[in-house]
Amino acid sequence: MQHVIPEPSLTRQRIRGWMLRAVDAAMAENPDIIEVELALRLVDTDEAHELNSQFRGRDYATNVLTFEYGIDPDGIARGDIILCVPVLRREAQEQHKTLQQHAAHLVIHGALHALGYDHENEDDAAHMEAIETALLAGLGFPDPYTPR
Repeated sequence: MQHVIPEPSLTRQRIRGWMLRAVDAAMAENPDIIEVELALRLVDTDEAHELNSQFRGRDYATNVLTFEYGIDPDGIARGDIILCVPVLRREAQEQHKTLQQHAAHLVIHGALHALGYDHENEDDAAHMEAIETALLAGLGFPDPYTPR
């Protein structure tokens, strides 16, 4: 496995801020969540491919992979978020976004998944997308669901 080179626009401080926005939104909607523990890992394409294959049965490197562990009896929600930096770079370029815009969206998207949100049906997808769009707008980012 190769070492993932950190991007100047993906500082720990920025990523933590994006995650905190998502956590605050999720906690505001779910009174059962008292505390949140999230881990974020930046990986290369090989590791993202391996994890996606092992845990989702999909034979490709995905942009974000989230593991939700639920809310324990003490009200602690836990989850892991895996971001594949090379895939983020490629997708950002293809979608005419900056790496920072795309990464912010996927960090927030992953954090919401880790806190129990999903997009398996239309209503849930619309709700999750509305939260993501509002959080990103509050950070000065454009709507990630509007094509460029």
